[in-house]
Amino acid sequence: MEFQSAITRLPRAFDADLGQETAALYPMFSGDLAALVAGVAGSSFYLNTLLRREADWLPQALEAPDTALDTIFEDLRATAPDQLPFALRQAKRRVALMTALADIAAVWPLEKVTGALTDFADLSCQLALQATIATEIRRKKLPGASEDDIATCGGMVALAMGKMGAHELNYSSDIDLICLFDETRFDPADFYDARASFVRATRRAMAMLSDLTGEGYVFRTDLRLRPDPAVTPVCLAMEAAERYYESLGRTWERAAYIKARPAAGDVAAGARFIEALRPFVWRKHLDFAAIQDAHDMRLRIREHKGLGGHQPLEGHNMKLGRGGIREIEFFTQTRQLIAGGRDPELRGRKTVPMLGALAGKGWVPADVSTKLSAHYRAHRELEHRIQMINDAQTHDLPKSAEGIERIACLMGLDQQALRDDIRARIEEVHELTEGFFAPDAMAPAPDEPSHAFDPDVLERWRSYPALRSERAVKIFNRLRPELLQKLSGTARPGEALLALDGFLAGLPAGVQVFSLFEANPQLVDLLIDIVGTAPELARYLSRNSGVFDAVIGGSFFADWPGAEALQNSLAPRLAAEGDDYERKLDAARRWTKEWHFRIGVHHLRGLITAPEAGRHYAELADVVLGALWPVVADKFAEKHGPMPGRGAMVLGMGSLGARMLNASSDLDLIVIYDPAGVEMSEGKRPLPSRMYYARLTQALVTALSAPMAEGRLYEVDMRLRPSGTQGPVATSLASFQDYQKNQAWTWEHLALTRARAVTGAADLMEEVEAFRAQLLAQPSDEAKLRADVRDMRAKIASAKSSAGPLDAKIGAGRLQDIELTAQAAALMAGCADCDIRAALDAGAACGWLSGDEADTLKTVYDQYLTLQIATRLLGSSAPDPKDLGAGGCAFLQRVLHAPSLSALEALLSDAAAKASAVIEAALARPAQMKG
Repeated sequence: MEFQSAITRLPRAFDADLGQETAALYPMFSGDLAALVAGVAGSSFYLNTLLRREADWLPQALEAPDTALDTIFEDLRATAPDQLPFALRQAKRRVALMTALADIAAVWPLEKVTGALTDFADLSCQLALQATIATEIRRKKLPGASEDDIATCGGMVALAMGKMGAHELNYSSDIDLICLFDETRFDPADFYDARASFVRATRRAMAMLSDLTGEGYVFRTDLRLRPDPAVTPVCLAMEAAERYYESLGRTWERAAYIKARPAAGDVAAGARFIEALRPFVWRKHLDFAAIQDAHDMRLRIREHKGLGGHQPLEGHNMKLGRGGIREIEFFTQTRQLIAGGRDPELRGRKTVPMLGALAGKGWVPADVSTKLSAHYRAHRELEHRIQMINDAQTHDLPKSAEGIERIACLMGLDQQALRDDIRARIEEVHELTEGFFAPDAMAPAPDEPSHAFDPDVLERWRSYPALRSERAVKIFNRLRPELLQKLSGTARPGEALLALDGFLAGLPAGVQVFSLFEANPQLVDLLIDIVGTAPELARYLSRNSGVFDAVIGGSFFADWPGAEALQNSLAPRLAAEGDDYERKLDAARRWTKEWHFRIGVHHLRGLITAPEAGRHYAELADVVLGALWPVVADKFAEKHGPMPGRGAMVLGMGSLGARMLNASSDLDLIVIYDPAGVEMSEGKRPLPSRMYYARLTQALVTALSAPMAEGRLYEVDMRLRPSGTQGPVATSLASFQDYQKNQAWTWEHLALTRARAVTGAADLMEEVEAFRAQLLAQPSDEAKLRADVRDMRAKIASAKSSAGPLDAKIGAGRLQDIELTAQAAALMAGCADCDIRAALDAGAACGWLSGDEADTLKTVYDQYLTLQIATRLLGSSAPDPKDLGAGGCAFLQRVLHAPSLSALEALLSDAAAKASAVIEAALARPAQMKG
């Protein structure tokens, strides 16, 4: 017998005589199977009744338990509607008996037991709803519906919530359902008739399941999880429910929908409804405010049920009491709410698998996940034994020693061993979860700040938008002592306070950000580091506080992942937004800002050098352009058709082309297209090819630079295109080639030395790059080139003077001057490499510069590049040392290896003078071409 051979655990009989009396009904059983029946019958009143009632069915069923369950389900599906009430109750007895024996004897694991109970609940709901909807349809009460609509219940769905939704139904559970109907299937004039019909069908279906008859009941049903159950009908229109959640939904309802699952009726419509609620349940930012919400719910439950503090074991509620099932579920679901909006892999319905997933993602320590998973399974098995005694929907341990002994017998344990085990598990669950929900109750108070801060600054915080809600004030008041204490440890506490003040002043709201800080103390350290060094970055953070989410993920301080990993990170973010164009653009903005912030923090903390930061910023821009170009093109094609001809490509110019951006760089772009003789696009609204690509280019610029809910991505500059602002915004390949060969000014060929294909049609990118390399390789008039560069230097000097010693760009021997010289070197040498250092080396190789001169220019370039990237991170292109503050000045001294600010200024002045002398000497002499 298959069942008997799988028995690994046996119960004891509380009433041995009763157990033997029932076992005598099964003379064909022997050994462990006979002992199992005797132990179960002698300890559980309910199971003893089932064993006596199903004595004819059980022996054959145990020959192949899985097949027996399948047969029960198949017979139900074949049952006539008028016979369903009886058939469902008979099936319930048999499923209950089979799962109980398999559970007690450890023949099936917990997941299979709860899965079998849930599968039966799903089928019961489906059959009951089909039967009652069929009655409505046949009576012509459901407008426009026919027999063909019975299978999908006419557009109605029952969402399984709680343990049923998670496929984890317990032994004597009621079933929590939310019943909805798809109102779009009906004419507006028929709405109220349809709703009335669905309400009648729902009430009758629930009665079929829950009414207690001589045959028992199927499931107790609970419809109170629907929106505002005191005033809403038992079956709601999906549109009304969605509107409720969007405007009035609370955190507990978000948590409830983690486990929601379409279980019966029109499952496809139910899936669409749940997808529509995704933004409500899963927030786009890490949602640490959910911790306080969940904690408040726990406290309300404890207060309402009188379950707070230590409780005697007798009568202890294993679900809601201290260290109970709900503690583990809240712990798991709250972390899911925090992180699931950003990580779809954390949106699962089942508790134990989600604890494992959270541990795998670093949200829960592995040992805590393992312990809570073991305790959850043990609690659920104990819960089943409690309910098996009398088929009661209870989670309370018996209040008498006799009752606890019955539980111990069903579990095959000594009563004292059971008590010790329960007590130890309850206490460990409480310890593991309480510190997460109420850490302030366990942490020592921080020391008083050692610095006397300006009381006027502290006082005005109360007027800021972030501190206008009572909840925000409570959280901030818990944070404030630690913030001030850490500010006291900065180089200039007063300056750091003003920077923190700027951060707080710019926050539009405070609950989420303050909750984030409270749950992640390391973020407070990072904030203090930023406000003490880079006040402008702190102000940026106040407008984009969502970027803090990226710090929590676990890999924030890891090495730069590279372009392929970035592409693999961004692509699913965009894909998750479906066909919603604006949401894709906002998703790209959120993602880019997080990585942009990451680069800045790595630079600020010395994890990367300034040139490394510049390359990372450029690679980030490449990935974003590469991801958004097809999104923009596809959206544009919906109206005007696909790109006519060979398509288009995007050419990166300037710093983007040279792969060296900074924190505030804009993007210099040229869009080049090839209509290949095609005059018009083919779409709903066709356009001439030239107009098509001009408008497509404008759409790309808008996608990158338009202020949206998540701000801008990049400012875009297209003035480097042929003919500048006088020319078309998109340039045909033929026009581009003709212009560059016959009309371009020297400065435009200089700019072309830093041009690079970034994204677009691959063959067109290759052709443009080949043309660029060929053009640059042509011999240049070096005397004219030197004269033009001298003239350009003079015009730049007369147009704009240096803003001071920390101006990295403007001035003789500084960045712009060295870049201009390098571009001239590239033209003289026919070098197509976009890198400034490579161009200077090419200038030495062709004989225009000496090796020492090239090395000098590269050294000075690196110094001023480091200065530029650092000062842009601090928020200024040419900062006045007086405005930088102690932290900013210390940062510049560190990255440029200067012992003091005066030494730094002297270092830069001397470097610029050396570079300027090299440049002037080179421009004054003809190149001594080698070879």
